[in-house]
Order: sequence, then structure tokens, then C-alpha cells
Amino acid sequence: MNDKNIDSEGTDSEDLSDDSISQNSPPNGGKSFVPDKGYGTSDHSFTGSDPDGSGKIVDQGSPFETFENKEIGSKSLSMNPNPHPQKKKHRWMPYLLVVLALVTIILVSLAAISSNLGVKGSLGSSDKVAVIYIQGTIFSGNVANGLGYATSEEITENIRKAAADSGVKAIVLRIDSPGGSPAAAQEVVEEIKKVQAKGIPVVVSMGDLATSAAYYISAPTNYIIANPSTNTGSIGVIWVFQNMSASYKEAGVDYYVAKSGEMKDMGSTWRGLTNEEKEYADSVVMESYEKFVTEVSEGRKMPRSEVKVLADGRIYTGTRAKELGLVDGLGNLYDAIDKAAQLGRISGEPKIEYMNKASLSTLLLGSNSGGSNETAEQFISSFLENPYGRLIS
Repeated sequence: MNDKNIDSEGTDSEDLSDDSISQNSPPNGGKSFVPDKGYGTSDHSFTGSDPDGSGKIVDQGSPFETFENKEIGSKSLSMNPNPHPQKKKHRWMPYLLVVLALVTIILVSLAAISSNLGVKGSLGSSDKVAVIYIQGTIFSGNVANGLGYATSEEITENIRKAAADSGVKAIVLRIDSPGGSPAAAQEVVEEIKKVQAKGIPVVVSMGDLATSAAYYISAPTNYIIANPSTNTGSIGVIWVFQNMSASYKEAGVDYYVAKSGEMKDMGSTWRGLTNEEKEYADSVVMESYEKFVTEVSEGRKMPRSEVKVLADGRIYTGTRAKELGLVDGLGNLYDAIDKAAQLGRISGEPKIEYMNKASLSTLLLGSNSGGSNETAEQFISSFLENPYGRLIS
């Protein structure tokens, strides 16, 4: 035998590499098929002859190569436990939802602002009833809406806006107020008379309370509707003074007042009124009272003597006020709107134009006047803490 070693089955050891053979050839010299032992397969193969030249030997890859492939595969499986990768999540979806939310907020805010400004689908159309809310203590001043006070400036402004709309055929004043300043009430009354002169009727709808200056405003209107339990009336005027001299003396506070006249510091808290000042205060109150009585007499078409019997400051329920002729009917806001539409000669269902109804924009932005809460508190304080006392009707 030469250097080439031939095994017992006649197979040349150099013809078949030691790395390629995992089994001996079958004794019959036929084709050799090497089964997969789990080491992986090789993509390459070669054809060779067995010793008889009648068979082919398939290269299954070396044991080292198949073991290495197996090791790499196992590492790949450990690094990626899910052999079927999932589709990437839509990362843009949260951003889209945020954008949609912002757009919705903007649209709602614009709708609320336009509603507060009276920009509605019916603006400029015909056959409308304008509704104006008068809520809270009435006085003159520039105060943001929605703070529990109603200023004559805001009320008259809304009345003028309603009258300027050619589609408004009637106005409803929705009142819920304990009264306030006679001067502020007189400003509103004058504006009511101006729109009535243009042929626009004004109807009052009373809520829980419509007393004193609030009734002052109601008296000259075309029709008054109250609820049976509404508190109204309180026709009269009061001037309040506060004497805190005893407290100042106890606290050791002393005043020296230089004044040009004896009554210049009338109503100051550091002293009480003299008898002369009391008589003068009574005369001022009665002067305002007489104007109040005149307004009620003319507006309600009642004799002054009859009004004075009722105008002693007492409060009446809506039912009693109707019996006394101080109101015309009983009902709610929509009854007042229907009555206004009738007086305005509106045929069919009237369109309602809310001039200053509370909305999201008023809560977030305040009134159109732009007054801050701090400014509002200053105006309110000047009214409630008047150094000359408070003249209230």
C-alpha cells in the first residue's frame, strides 16, 4: 500500500476530507445520504464517486462549521425572542390626538366668544327679541360683568346695541336685583324711554328679586311679568350713615378736620350728624323719593296718592304685586319673551338674541369692557364705602 490510506471499505481517506465525513460509506457501495444531526446544513455540496464509481457523496458541511452555525443561530434566537417582528406602532397617533384636542378647544372658544358678542346665525335677520340680563346690585361704573353687580353703563350699552339691530322688534329685561343707586336706575330708565320712542317695546321678566332701584327700572316698561314668589316693590329711598366715633375714641384715634363749611364732612364716620344735617339728609331722601314715586305713577298709570300708599318701603310677592297693579302678569322668562314678541308684532316663533348671557368667554376673559377684578373691587368699594353715606333705592 502506498502513503494513501484506504479503509476497510475501500474508501480513500484523502478523497473525503476528515471534516466532511460523519459516517462511513455503506458496505454495498451505493449512494451515501448523511442525515441531519441537528447541526445545521450547508448551502454548498459537491459530487464525488465512491470506490466503485457508482455513487455520489453529498457534502453536509464540516462538524465545526455546522456547530458554529448552530451557536450563531442560538444567539440570534436569544437576542430576538420573537422570531416574527411586530409592526412598528404608529408613533404619530398621540401627536394627532393632541392637535385634534387643541383644534376642538379653539373652535369651542371661538363659538363661545361669538355667542357672547351676539354673532349668531340670526344676527341681522328680522323678527328677534333681545334679552338683557340685569343681575346684582345696580350702580354706575365700569365693572367686569359676572361679579354680582350690574352697572348702568353695561345695561344702557346693551339696550343701545339691541335697538341698533334692525331685526330686534322687542326687548326683554331679565331682572334679578335687590336695587342700588337711584342715579344708575335713572340712567337706565332714560335709555328705556329712548328705545320706546323708536317703537320698540320693553318687557320685564322678574326673577327671585326685583326691588327698590330694580323696580324703579321696571316701572316705565311696557309690561311686567313676575313669578308668584318674586320679591318686588320696596319703593323708597334710604341714605345710610355710619358713626364710629366711639370706636375711634376707644382706640385713641383723634381727628382735626379743617373744612370750608359746616356740612362739608357730613356723613363722616368720625362723628354723628347734627340735627340740622339730619333734616337736610331727610330732604335729600324725600327729593329722590318723589322722583321715584313720579316714575312709578307715570309708568304704571296710577295716581300718585295711590302709589304713595304702596311706597312705604315694604316688599310684595309677585302675586300680591299683581293684585296691587305693580306688575301685569305672572310667568317666567319665556312668557315674557312671548309677550314681547306679541307687542313687537312678531308673527310665529320669535328668534332670541341674548345680549349679555353668561358664557365660557365671559368666565375666561371677563366682560368686553376689559375691567380687571381689582378695578371692579375699587368701584364696588367706592359705592359701598361712600364717605358721604349711601343713598339707595
